[in-house]
Amino acid sequence: MHNEKILVIGAVAAGTKTAAKLKRENPSLNVTVITRDEYISYAGCGLPYYVGGIIEEKGELVVKTPEDFKLITGVDVLIKHEAIDIDRENKIVKAKVLTTGEIKNFEYDKLVFATGASPFIPPIKGVDLKGVFSLRKVEDAIAIRDLVESEKINKAVVIGGGFIGLETAENLFEKGVEVTLLELAPHILPGFDEEVALYAQNYLIEKGINILTGEKAVGIKGHDKVEGVTTDKRELDADLVIMSVGVRANVEIAKNIGVEIGTTGAIKVNENMETNIPGVYAVGDCAESTNLITGKPAWYPMGSTANKMGRIAGININGSTEKDFLSGVLGTTVVKLFGLNAAKTGLSEMAAKKEGYDTISVLVPGNDKAHYYPGYRMILTKLIADKNTHRVLGAQVIGEGVVDKPIDIIATAITLGAKVEDLEKLDLAYAPPFSMAMSTTILAANVLLNKLSGRIESISPVELKERRNEVTILDIRDEASHMIRSIPDSVNIYSEELYMRGNELDKGKETVLVCKIGKNAYLSYIKLKEMGFKNIKVLEGGMTAYPYETI
Repeated sequence: MHNEKILVIGAVAAGTKTAAKLKRENPSLNVTVITRDEYISYAGCGLPYYVGGIIEEKGELVVKTPEDFKLITGVDVLIKHEAIDIDRENKIVKAKVLTTGEIKNFEYDKLVFATGASPFIPPIKGVDLKGVFSLRKVEDAIAIRDLVESEKINKAVVIGGGFIGLETAENLFEKGVEVTLLELAPHILPGFDEEVALYAQNYLIEKGINILTGEKAVGIKGHDKVEGVTTDKRELDADLVIMSVGVRANVEIAKNIGVEIGTTGAIKVNENMETNIPGVYAVGDCAESTNLITGKPAWYPMGSTANKMGRIAGININGSTEKDFLSGVLGTTVVKLFGLNAAKTGLSEMAAKKEGYDTISVLVPGNDKAHYYPGYRMILTKLIADKNTHRVLGAQVIGEGVVDKPIDIIATAITLGAKVEDLEKLDLAYAPPFSMAMSTTILAANVLLNKLSGRIESISPVELKERRNEVTILDIRDEASHMIRSIPDSVNIYSEELYMRGNELDKGKETVLVCKIGKNAYLSYIKLKEMGFKNIKVLEGGMTAYPYETI
């Protein structure tokens, strides 16, 4: 094992993590990292915030320089070295020095691919114009901010409504740029369910971001520089275009030596991060994972996953007798958009249904702190479970309050195979500055258990939108609240008047009860049941969570 040569192709999170862990496990190893990039370890998720000036200095994005990394870990790091060919039989990687054109050979005993992922640039006219950028590297963020601050950038079009696209839109807006965000899907935040994504979408529109969904960019206009974007529906003026339509795993050089590519398009690895070729490993955004719930291959190109992969690869490459492994991931994520926070873990309801689960879910508002404590904010929790086993499948939490704590609690519960009943029994910390006495997680679990047991029947905003013309929508808020914002064609009978005016309703027609957050609708549900109504439901989340057209 002494003087064994380990070569890592690629750096950033996974490559440097693998190399550092290898040297900590066995300082005698000869570990070298080669990367075609200038920066070896940087905060990729912080790039939009450098564009917006929240992160003021570009040096703050760089976690470690090659020199720092060498001093701390003993790992040799060579930047601007691009791997161009691999002799698998003789275990030699040929690399080109990008600054000089020189070709170098690197011998290895074991090889690690940490080649990452690259932005997907759609094959449309004009993507090579000046003023068209992707945002994946430090150099991208520097160039975008320099352009915004040095030239007159009035209008920007961001193509893609995922996390990076939304964060970039926010930060450009904060720099005084008029921003239009273009998303091909029916709503922003792919991976979130419709009602949660639309809650965020409506919030961003109110903040001033112009959002166009279900619309495709078909070309970029301009001569020397970008002047606009052509969609399949209109022409948009733009001085700046950000392409943020996703990334693709960099697998070509691995594929060339016979490394197996998985169904996700990333490199297939086992739980020890080893490929189908003995002694060859893959980590980070170029490697696929396993979904903890379905057991199927999954690809989550995120820094958190990359770091875990790197650590596990470092342990196993060294031949530790105590094997560590990555059993799977949930794709847990969180994003801040102006003052709104959104997080998810596990399967969305849409994804769970595609996987064949008989799903049941609830959408429950609650406060992140005690309602009497200054600074409390409302958050919405969507909890998804399997109707037959009660196993928790996923969750989404959104609002201006704290969302990372509840999503992490639920991610932990899913990892341990929890059922809804297990969430209900969690003994969570409580004090007014930190939580309600009954936390939003436990509250959502209780509501879902009520639904599972048949104590209450409810309907989601999506279901109500689809069936609005088939049901009676009964808004039980007082008239003043009803007049502020209500669902079209709803009937307004204040909850305290139900006993007197219940005969105005058709008992034979399905009735959906609506209030502000759902609590009073549940109390009215009990009243109507007592009065002989059979077919009634409560709108989950009430008007607080209803993201569709209102009057």
